[in-house]
Amino acid sequence: MIKKLGLALAVLIMVTGCTTTGTFKVPPGSDLYIYKRPQPVDIKADGKVTTKPFFWTAAGIPPDSGIPYRLEKGGQVVKEGRLRAKFRVVSLFWPPAAAIYWPMGFNPDITYDLVNDKQE
Repeated sequence: MIKKLGLALAVLIMVTGCTTTGTFKVPPGSDLYIYKRPQPVDIKADGKVTTKPFFWTAAGIPPDSGIPYRLEKGGQVVKEGRLRAKFRVVSLFWPPAAAIYWPMGFNPDITYDLVNDKQE
């Protein structure tokens, strides 16, 4: 029983350490591309987006730094910019790769409102 509980906890930590989640508002019918990735992210009905974390180049506060994004509608770019990033404390406990390669993530305490250009 304790072995199974320990295994379940280890799997939970692994999954948590390998993703970042943010809340988004995007214009209807548009696709959101994050961090120059070739596929748009899947936005759930509640606005949640879960994806792989980001490298150090995503660190900082917009407009000059942060996580690059673009919105496309019908194959045309309608908006692009940068999103506020947050250091992922969990990356410290996921050595050695997480602290080196995936230290940045979405800020879970804010909503990325790409309709009204607010990140609060």
